[in-house]
Amino acid sequence: MSAFRTIWTTEDHYVEVIDQRKLPHEWVVEKLISYKDAERAIKEMVVRGAPLIGATAAYGIYLAAKEGADLNEAFADLRLSRPTAVNLFWALDRMKAKLAGATDLVQTAWEEAAQIVEDDVETCRMIGVHGLPLIEAISKKKRGETVHILTHCNAGMLGCIEWGTITSPIYQAVQKGIKVHVWVDETRPRLQGANLTCYELTRHDVPHTLIVDNQGGHLMQHGMVDMCIVGTDRTTRQGDVANKIGTYLKALAAHDNHIPFYVALPSTTLDMTIRDGLKEIPIEQRNQNEVRYVVGKSKITGQLDEVLICPETTQASNYGFDVTPARLVTALITERGVCNASEEGLLKLFPEYN
Repeated sequence: MSAFRTIWTTEDHYVEVIDQRKLPHEWVVEKLISYKDAERAIKEMVVRGAPLIGATAAYGIYLAAKEGADLNEAFADLRLSRPTAVNLFWALDRMKAKLAGATDLVQTAWEEAAQIVEDDVETCRMIGVHGLPLIEAISKKKRGETVHILTHCNAGMLGCIEWGTITSPIYQAVQKGIKVHVWVDETRPRLQGANLTCYELTRHDVPHTLIVDNQGGHLMQHGMVDMCIVGTDRTTRQGDVANKIGTYLKALAAHDNHIPFYVALPSTTLDMTIRDGLKEIPIEQRNQNEVRYVVGKSKITGQLDEVLICPETTQASNYGFDVTPARLVTALITERGVCNASEEGLLKLFPEYN
């Protein structure tokens, strides 16, 4: 599907990723040589998006084995790199189980991390297969007119490996000749929508328009949005969804305007050990300077720069995620099909969690 992936290995058996902090203005590749490099890449958002974070952590364990580091310490450090995205813990648990009793730790870790990457590619492709009929149905209802889709943050291929979650149905719709247009929330404070979603939609020639985060409700009120699709970093047993801060407000606006609100998720983001997202999902609080400053390309120097947008003494709050209750989610789009955002719905697709 894509001319590039978000994580890959080198001839000397190290790992490279795109420094997504520099997109869309600069294409910078960072080489990960140690597990500490992988840990830092996750912490500092060089890589972002739950599936990509998981893949990076998996390769972090491989790098730890390759450099002869203490694997228990590596597992512990990587688990602390981000608190909300459950893929991180899923990938580390999978790596630990695979390495248990392995005779060649380096080769086993290398092969398992690579398999995690390939599994994500196929998972996201299948999310598109199951999500495509939802777009097709709206297109048919509109007699071929453009389907307007609103999204928040980035759950495209840049947050995964290929295809992405929210973008997989969109890309597959475009490939079928369906007319689509995407309203892209800028997604303050890190601007993942403006920087990343717009970047990859541009690369794939998908019509889109950047909007400020607070514009979505207005568009919905005036019939300019046909459906919403967002991603998720953690989804509970009863279908509550943790996603980038601001997702809950979009769900409320969609509910009020009778617009379907879908969540595209790989099963690796399911956390079937918890039920109440509001009470049980840890919400990451990030550095206040992500709110106080914005990063962009200077019109004067042409270089990336940080700009302070408030008085120097002003303090800022920076919760990274919010939780959208299952009652506001029209359906979940998974690699096994579409289901209600409920325990019953999830267990029909994933009976192994019974």
